[in-house]
Amino acid sequence: MTEKPQRLMVRVYYEDTDFSGFVQHVAYLRFFERGRSEFLRARGIVQSSLFAAASLVFVVRSMRVEYLRPARMDDELCVETSLDKLGGASIELAQKILRGAELLAAAQVRVAAVADGRARRLPAEIQALLGRAADDGI
Repeated sequence: MTEKPQRLMVRVYYEDTDFSGFVQHVAYLRFFERGRSEFLRARGIVQSSLFAAASLVFVVRSMRVEYLRPARMDDELCVETSLDKLGGASIELAQKILRGAELLAAAQVRVAAVADGRARRLPAEIQALLGRAADDGI
């Protein structure tokens, strides 16, 4: 699927860095997580409402990250998230973290729909929201 990526701006704070002033690897994971949450929200999928209504949550099944360049304290970063593939019970996403035009980190993420500890098919309305978003280039 080809679509315009969802963008989220984040600022690097002291808590995101290690003793050398570079962003810790775990902070990139938090930035990616925020990007995925905003990606869903922009498509009308509010995770807290989904859990309240159907006990459905999205969990990371697999994630491959490449750390290419370091981010530093006070950097303003852009997290880009786009849909790669929509499956019956999973979503595959491509994510990037950029400082301006400079690519700092890239991730391929597969999230699974889970309810009551078991994998579940994505509800038709979620599939429609994600499918329509890809069709509309959102």
